[in-house]
Amino acid sequence: MALEIQLKLFATLAKFQPSDPDHTPITEGESVTQILERLGVPVKEVKLVFIDGVRKELSHVLKGGERVGIFPPVGGG
Repeated sequence: MALEIQLKLFATLAKFQPSDPDHTPITEGESVTQILERLGVPVKEVKLVFIDGVRKELSHVLKGGERVGIFPPVGGG
């Protein structure tokens, strides 16, 4: 059975969004960092990671079925 996540990249990272973000394939034991590197996302530009609405680290290992939101540093005014 193939594992997949819902992956949403925000703001300046949106250009790296996969073609089918609701069904982004992952492999068992893959971390957020590994997925982002595979997609060509510059990990140094990632500031916040939310998994199912909870803030997590880039090293978090995914199991499949999660909703993952990735944010760059965001400026306010």
